[in-house]
Amino acid sequence: MVLDAAANAAHNRTIMLETLALAVAVFVGAHFAGSSPAVRRRIVGLFSEGVFRGLYALVALASFIWMLRAYGAAPYVELWPSAPALRAIPLVTMPFVCLFAVAGLTTRNVTGVGGESLLDDPHPVQGAATITRHPFLWAVSLWGISHSAANGDAASLLLFGGVTVLALGGMVHIDQRRRASAGAAWGPVAMGSSAIPFLAAIQGRVKIDWAGIGLTRILAGLALYVVILTVHEAAFGVAAIP
Repeated sequence: MVLDAAANAAHNRTIMLETLALAVAVFVGAHFAGSSPAVRRRIVGLFSEGVFRGLYALVALASFIWMLRAYGAAPYVELWPSAPALRAIPLVTMPFVCLFAVAGLTTRNVTGVGGESLLDDPHPVQGAATITRHPFLWAVSLWGISHSAANGDAASLLLFGGVTVLALGGMVHIDQRRRASAGAAWGPVAMGSSAIPFLAAIQGRVKIDWAGIGLTRILAGLALYVVILTVHEAAFGVAAIP
């Protein structure tokens, strides 16, 4: 009986982790499929642009909720010990996450939604784009990597690792799409920026546009970091500061 109970418990843990893995796969896969020009053209051709946008938003939201619920129900299966040094990684990384997130969400960027219009600008690379063409996606990537390392369990690796794959893969995918659609206009963007943060500046291809980034965005990013530290335990059940 004891062995049967242990076997059932192990089976249930496996099922819950497999459910989480499936939810993450659907969430990530839906984003890549929905941003594929071929898939978009097919759905728009069958229905309309409005229907495509509605389906995309519905699938993204539903899979996101499913993923979070599956993560909350998943068992803790340790993959590596959560050492103090690992738990400190988010503390060091999150200020950059917040800065990239604020800058990415509040700055027009040629790789962002509607950013194609910047291709006609004499200076298409401005503000945070002089650091990286993908500030918000780097915020997501750093968040995912740091939390995967700090937690050290299977469920966290699936969730945070999956989101990180989506963000990093998204950078490559967006650049490929912009390069294909922009043609020669992509040249100045590629030469004056980089996907990897600060690489273009280190190589001397661009100067960081600190004025375009602005002190307000920097202060807002740091304020967001303080807020996260303050509410993290109440919101997520884990203290941000070990």
